[in-house]
Amino acid sequence: MTTSTNKHPFLDPVCHMKVTKSSKVPPFTFRSNTYYFCAEACRDTFISDPGKYLETKPAKRKGWWGRYLDRLNKVTGGKPPCCH
Repeated sequence: MTTSTNKHPFLDPVCHMKVTKSSKVPPFTFRSNTYYFCAEACRDTFISDPGKYLETKPAKRKGWWGRYLDRLNKVTGGKPPCCH
């Protein structure tokens, strides 16, 4: 029985390149998560500002209705008028 192994199980958080645990670049642990890198430059960039590469941005709404809802949330702070 053969098992398939994934040669590239990790993504570099900076450039999103696929990397392996056996990469020559040492991993970096941040907030109990270990990150692997394709190159020293990506590792150094990540270490200088990890939050920049880990924060998720909300999806942008499309069309005029989405823009209207975005403006409404900005004006009301995301609360309906009855809750101010």
